[in-house]
Amino acid sequence: MRGRSVPLSRPRRLVGDLMHFSIGVPRVTVQRRMNLAPLVAARRALDERPPWTAIFVKGYALLAQETPEFRRAYVKLPWPHLYEYPESVAAIAHEREIAGERAVLQTRTKAPGRRSIAELAALIREAQSLPVMEVREFRRALNMARVPMPIRRLMMWLALNLGRQRAIFFGTFHLSVYSALGAESFNPLTPLTTLLNYGPIDPEGQVNVRILYDHRVMDGATVARALDRFEEILNGPVAEEVRGAA
Repeated sequence: MRGRSVPLSRPRRLVGDLMHFSIGVPRVTVQRRMNLAPLVAARRALDERPPWTAIFVKGYALLAQETPEFRRAYVKLPWPHLYEYPESVAAIAHEREIAGERAVLQTRTKAPGRRSIAELAALIREAQSLPVMEVREFRRALNMARVPMPIRRLMMWLALNLGRQRAIFFGTFHLSVYSALGAESFNPLTPLTTLLNYGPIDPEGQVNVRILYDHRVMDGATVARALDRFEEILNGPVAEEVRGAA
């Protein structure tokens, strides 16, 4: 059957690069069924509701403040070791349209635990609404995609394996969800230490929340305990902040 050749667009090259480095990470998934009824009720009471992404990013950053393993990364330079960051940098995936193609691009938010949910919501909405080339991270990534693949991947490998640079260029944790579309992903990939993912939240506040983690950095029991604490944080200080915005 005769088909046609479709060149790789810049967004598809970027995804290919991330998958190239993600595939070598020994990643394990831990999931918890959470009851977020107090948080759901607090958000429902608002006239202007913050996106769930902002709420989960804030809660996860607070969790990482308490859990050093969530601020660590396995790096290979100058020798294999773990590098611990003083605070988190959230890498958030956004779907945007570029030249008629839907593309996934990422923004990075430093110290999300020290930002308000309203501030995080504003940053997320800005990344979703500004023209693509006016968002600094999008512009830089798309320009990087023009670089020949061998050079591009060498630069990415160096950035991922130099402790200090890694958080600047990639972040410390990744959030990628499409629960708003009524679906959830069971095996998303990332080169980062953890990836936070959750499914649709039902009216009673029941939701599947999963953390995919690099087994070189931590073990499953650590993640299981962290998910329990994460539920407490979401229904506790995060819900209190949401109520305070009413």
